[in-house]
Amino acid sequence: MRNFQEALSKNPLRTKTDLEEALVDLVTPVYECMAQQGTPGRVHLGNSGAVYTQEKSDIEGFLRTLWGLGPLFSQEEACLRYPKLFQQANAGIVAGTTPTSQEYWGKLHDYDQLFVEMGALASYLIFTKPVFWDRLTPREQTNLFDWLNQINQHTIPKTNWLFFRILVNTFFEMAALPFVETTLLADQEEIERYYLADGWYFDGYENQIDYYIPFGMQYYGLLYSVLTCRSQCLYQFSYRQRATTFAHSFKQWFTKTGAALPFGRSLTYRFAQSSFFAVGAFADIEYEGFTKNEGKYLLLQNMRYWFRQPIFTQEGFLSIGYAYPNLNMAEGYNAPGSPYWAFKNFCVLAIPADAEFWTLEEQVPTFATQVRNPHSRMLLVHNQEGTELQAFTAGQHSHEHAHGNAKYEKFVYSTTFGFSVPKATVLLKQGAYDNTLAISEGQTDFKTAFGYEAFAIEDDYVYSRWRPYDQVVIETFVIPMYPWHLRYHRIQTDRRLQLVNGSFAAPADGAALSSKEGTFYQSSVGCVGIKTFPTYQEGTLLMPEPNTNLLYSRTVIPQVSKTVLAGQQEWLVACLGNAFSDQIPPFDVTITADKITMSQGDQRKTIQLNY
Repeated sequence: MRNFQEALSKNPLRTKTDLEEALVDLVTPVYECMAQQGTPGRVHLGNSGAVYTQEKSDIEGFLRTLWGLGPLFSQEEACLRYPKLFQQANAGIVAGTTPTSQEYWGKLHDYDQLFVEMGALASYLIFTKPVFWDRLTPREQTNLFDWLNQINQHTIPKTNWLFFRILVNTFFEMAALPFVETTLLADQEEIERYYLADGWYFDGYENQIDYYIPFGMQYYGLLYSVLTCRSQCLYQFSYRQRATTFAHSFKQWFTKTGAALPFGRSLTYRFAQSSFFAVGAFADIEYEGFTKNEGKYLLLQNMRYWFRQPIFTQEGFLSIGYAYPNLNMAEGYNAPGSPYWAFKNFCVLAIPADAEFWTLEEQVPTFATQVRNPHSRMLLVHNQEGTELQAFTAGQHSHEHAHGNAKYEKFVYSTTFGFSVPKATVLLKQGAYDNTLAISEGQTDFKTAFGYEAFAIEDDYVYSRWRPYDQVVIETFVIPMYPWHLRYHRIQTDRRLQLVNGSFAAPADGAALSSKEGTFYQSSVGCVGIKTFPTYQEGTLLMPEPNTNLLYSRTVIPQVSKTVLAGQQEWLVACLGNAFSDQIPPFDVTITADKITMSQGDQRKTIQLNY
């Protein structure tokens, strides 16, 4: 595995050949495993479970590779360069769709996971139609159609899944196969209901705005706009137009290092974070307020970032996890083959070798030091160097997925310090409560925000209100002043409560810093800390359970606690997250009526609170 990782980490990702080699390096261990197992069309990459069966997990592991192999084999020369991979992919599809085959993918049911994988298969069939579909026997074509057509005979969620049915029916239309046009149009009309503005959608759930917008709604819309055989289509135009405006605000989710914001679910898809810029290049989008050169940089720099991380198993498979293998942070639908969703980035391999994209000079984007995005409900703050991003958010909510409160409802998310998910909630070390307020009626069994009854994203601060218990209301204003941010809590309670405020988590590879101002820790990636106002409260450096943080397997979290009695309370806490620095800039605050004044050295900022 070491040599495998080394080859990818040293790949410069400059040319089409580089990207092609990266894909082949990634897919070869999977297909060698499939060959050894003698199971064309499915591959057993591990024994961890998912909400669907092991059989479907193995099928998923094969089908997701088609997101990359379809674009690769859209050019017949590539089929000749990699005949073994091409034959294995095609043999797997034929075996999986032949009812008499031992590897048949089977009859499906409502909401079946394999409807998701049909998106990859349908795209592969469109990309490779002249070299694969057109060379199948009539019986093989009928088998393939019958298996895919199950998506038109069952119920699927009204989310990004609708695009998988759209892609299947797009292939049917291209191949002159029967399909119901009203279904295609109805699916697109439903997706229109999810559109917000400025290129942003929600994915079926209005309070959940995450990477499913760039690598889901935007990606599939652009892919459809290119792959459809329709010359005139209202939605085709809409999808392309929305992408032109989306890029300018979505770029703020990245840094110049290539790291993108760790936030929300499905983070195990890793470099799919930049797949919007891949499909934007494939669709040859002319952006507004953003250049193709910047898109190329964010795509390739994000992939370079990921190829330097220890994200592979000993066999060379992509692992479940984020910056390292980690089942603790996974969702229930993350099976061993799920991370290969990241192969969507390789749609650029369908771009001809003589196209402009391959000669474009990469351009580092300019990031806003502070910008409000009302659609993703974030206030985004970059450091001056553009190497760190902190996203302050409120009003996001994921109602059904694992660790939803940690993945969507913390005060701030950082590209350098990541965020943590709990192993349990009984003890503080189990909860790993970084960048959040944890509440208990005793010394155990803590809870954090899960659903706000009010929130606002202003130009200078974020506001939220929630009720952890009956007759307990907590309002919080979070005000960034990088590398600090202030948390002003207003608490109305009829009972005694234990409150714990956590700052950023840092890798446990440094040392505590002596200070009379607060509690600080210096790590290899920067300085983190916490202090209280108007008087000093002693904090602690908590070492939470391992494998709770997405970026670092062992961390330290500066925390401060407070006991409040029945009545009205206020609490002012400042948190430091100074990425790639050992400095603790002086920070002070005063509050009068509905105004807060913060000072940091020569900088001074006064905020009017409107809630």
